[in-house]
Amino acid sequence: VHQSKLDFFCKLGYGKQDICKVLENLGQEALEDDVLKELIRMGSKPRALENQAQPSQLKLVARGSCSTTVGLKWLGEDESDASNSLRPIVIDGSNVAMSHGNKEVFSCWGIQLAVDWFRERGHTYIKVFVPLWRKEPPRQDSPIADQHILEELEKQSILVYTPSRKVKGKRVVCYDDRYIVKVAYEKDGVIVSNDHYRDLQNENPEWKWFIEQRLLMYSFVSNRFMPPDDPLGRHGPTLSNFLSKKPVLPEKKWQPCPYGKKCTYGNKCKFYHPERPHQAQLSVADELRAKTKVPLAPGKEEERCQCSP
Repeated sequence: VHQSKLDFFCKLGYGKQDICKVLENLGQEALEDDVLKELIRMGSKPRALENQAQPSQLKLVARGSCSTTVGLKWLGEDESDASNSLRPIVIDGSNVAMSHGNKEVFSCWGIQLAVDWFRERGHTYIKVFVPLWRKEPPRQDSPIADQHILEELEKQSILVYTPSRKVKGKRVVCYDDRYIVKVAYEKDGVIVSNDHYRDLQNENPEWKWFIEQRLLMYSFVSNRFMPPDDPLGRHGPTLSNFLSKKPVLPEKKWQPCPYGKKCTYGNKCKFYHPERPHQAQLSVADELRAKTKVPLAPGKEEERCQCSP
């Protein structure tokens, strides 16, 4: 009976010493419920609960080992958090809509095309700023197309209206460009606009650098939103690196040497030589010196000694 109870509570995770102590106090014929109550009263905990209370520390794992994913999950980083590596997107709604409408019509369909393009890439934080007076019915001097799209984007918490009001029949509009730059700067994101915001660049030197480095221009080609593949010029980052927080560096491609084995530059040659493993290149003079210092085989050394006077 003692052994069966001992095995039963050991399977539950309690220590043998605590179980034996309780059985000595209550007697061998004590009920299992009474033994369990006594163990709880003594403050004894199963090992599984103790392990949960004290999580194991992260271990250093060698590079290339697949066990590093366990550490990432313990830190709360999942594979589903891949979208966190992409930068937040702040869209200048007025600029995008007027560009899509050929600067004549405020085309809300252009805003939808831009939002869909970033959604397909996996961006989760997308904000569009539009003045509040665009909610009003369209007039002849300010036509609006597909105005219902603004309502749909507002329900999805993507579109944000910048405040405006009427004072004595005149409309007072807040400067929506300041909202766009401020939110993008605070979120460390990207501004989508063809405007250069020169007045805001002169206002704040930090904003000047941010606008120069994080402004993503675009074009509409047959109802297709198309940002450039090189947002900062030919020598700048690619579009994917520009939109991600952790840019991926391209692999260095070696160009083969046009002289081949006849090259005399040695270690100063900037081209790739397949006959030189790991690019451990020496100058021609150093290679000749290294060859002369190589010791001869034992048999050849004896022959050389016999031949020498």
